[in-house]
Amino acid sequence: MLSAMNDRARTIRQAPAPCAANDTSRDPYVERAIDAMTAEPARPWTVSKLARVAGISRAPLSRRFRAATGTSPLRWLRAHRLSRAERRLVETELPLCVIADEVGYATEFAFSKAFKRRYGIAPGLFRRRVLGAPRTTALARAAA
Repeated sequence: MLSAMNDRARTIRQAPAPCAANDTSRDPYVERAIDAMTAEPARPWTVSKLARVAGISRAPLSRRFRAATGTSPLRWLRAHRLSRAERRLVETELPLCVIADEVGYATEFAFSKAFKRRYGIAPGLFRRRVLGAPRTTALARAAA
């Protein structure tokens, strides 16, 4: 399992930011919505707000988005946020609460719950296993 996590970490470091499943360059509305979510993942997006940014109404945006990506705009956003968080966990030593805020979760608890639901492991444990770092607590640091 640890080997698989290390392989995943290498992939994360080498991979570009997640993108839509299909080619969205043919649909400027979908491209605008994705660009907006990618630029501001922490913003409290709704389909209505994305539609305004894209310059199209909600229902057509949702249909076009699903046709282009295979998923809804808000599911795409959730996957993008978690993928970005996964990368931040591997590439930085930022506290979980900071990463949660950066990617759009109101609380560390909400972020942890979403991360565990997607990856099957809590974000802190994921980071420790991928980086091979022992768990350090405030008590352990104080005792040292």
